[in-house]
Amino acid sequence: MPIYEYQCLGCKSKVSLLILNPSTYGLPKCPKCGSEKLERLMSRFRTLRSEESRMERLADPSSFSGVDENDPASVARWAKKMGRELGDEAGEGFDEMVDQTIEEDLHKSTDKEESFE
Repeated sequence: MPIYEYQCLGCKSKVSLLILNPSTYGLPKCPKCGSEKLERLMSRFRTLRSEESRMERLADPSSFSGVDENDPASVARWAKKMGRELGDEAGEGFDEMVDQTIEEDLHKSTDKEESFE
């Protein structure tokens, strides 16, 4: 399915548009603000799944295998995997937020260890 991704220069949102025939489509418009000032993004190939299919994959117990709740790196890998499953619903900065949270937790645990010495 030919889905093209654009960055709207008007409202700064990332939009995905289904364009069956680019030669007859005309200028794409941002569905959020109506601007025609869109910049085409290079995106990776992906398959669209129904929400039901995504929720089934998230609920699968095997998705928790290999997660060590005492290892921040393990939890971060799992959280990023779940973020990829959620796609745009997780938000654009999801991976960065996970990294920042893990880093903060590591600093807190290091500070606690130093206070016991």
